[in-house]
Amino acid sequence: MAQGGDWQQDVLRELADGAQDGTPLPSRPAASEAIPGGTAEAIPGGAAPDEAPESIPAAPPVPRQSHDPRVAAPAPESVPTVDPRLAIALGRPQHGDSVARRTGRSLRRLAASAGQEVAEQTRLAQEVQLPVTTGRVVAVTSIRGGVGKSTVSALLGRTFNHYRHDPVLTLEADTALGTLPVRMGAESVRWSCGDLARILTPAMQLTDITGYLVPVSDGGWLLPAGQGRVGAPLDVRTYRTVTLALRRYFAVTVVDCETLPGDVARTAMDTAHARVVVAPMTAEGVNGTRQVLDWLAQLPHSALASTVVALSANSPDTTLDPKAAAAHLREPGVPVVLLPYDRHLAQGGTIHTAMLGKDTRTAAVRLAAEAMHRAVRVR
Repeated sequence: MAQGGDWQQDVLRELADGAQDGTPLPSRPAASEAIPGGTAEAIPGGAAPDEAPESIPAAPPVPRQSHDPRVAAPAPESVPTVDPRLAIALGRPQHGDSVARRTGRSLRRLAASAGQEVAEQTRLAQEVQLPVTTGRVVAVTSIRGGVGKSTVSALLGRTFNHYRHDPVLTLEADTALGTLPVRMGAESVRWSCGDLARILTPAMQLTDITGYLVPVSDGGWLLPAGQGRVGAPLDVRTYRTVTLALRRYFAVTVVDCETLPGDVARTAMDTAHARVVVAPMTAEGVNGTRQVLDWLAQLPHSALASTVVALSANSPDTTLDPKAAAAHLREPGVPVVLLPYDRHLAQGGTIHTAMLGKDTRTAAVRLAAEAMHRAVRVR
């Protein structure tokens, strides 16, 4: 495996040069905002694409003036992710765990050794930070909408953003009025996948690319599929153009796909390095997800070996036995990570990692570790 440290330093140097030019850079999260609590130390791990970005002059990104004829057209206007008339109705974010539950956990922590828990968190952090030689793509999809697909994508993006020291991108490949920008905390969106596909050139540097992306508060970047309006769906050609080009700049790209069996979702699942299938904790949801796993097993390459299932509980009153459901999904040989019901996630809106329940934070890191392990080590 090639070493990625030199490439990582080149990327950080590009970002530093961009900051001197006035290009805004996103802030990194503080240690206190770690998922799941900052107990694991960060372990350096660089990412290296097939070749380092060329250091030749490139047209600077909008809003700076460009002489490239492909970007001569007026830039799209920024559009709020949430209608201002609705934003005033958003309630105050609540913590994923109740006060009683947090208090009880604190008392148990005082009475028992936390050594085993810290060791497990450290192991998961090491998996999330695995070094890569080329950009890795993690595709997230589900059998239907409304089961938490975009929520899982946002959790993965934020987890990778926190633990890794190389660039991470969360990309929306679902134009059906997706919620990923809202979940990632973007106040407005401007450039979309389709816009970027028309102006990408091999000469662009990372600082040029990030000028078209939305910086995420916890670190990393977001590329939305659209501006929250009903319009032409994202096509397979545009998806391939964008993902193949951006793998050069980002160590990890989390793709929030459309639901199966859409063409873009099928393409993303077939070409990704790792796949996360979100299954709702209902009988029909688990049954449909099992059918997806059987389909993945029939693909020409070993798609099933690089797949993880996120079993998501969207209600506190679910009656399905989670152990029995997980056992059914594990039969084809895939790992299953239980994402428990979380009041903060159920509330909707921006995900604040510090307000997630402890079990949710732990599950997010475990899911990211399982996906990264398969993206890097499974062939």
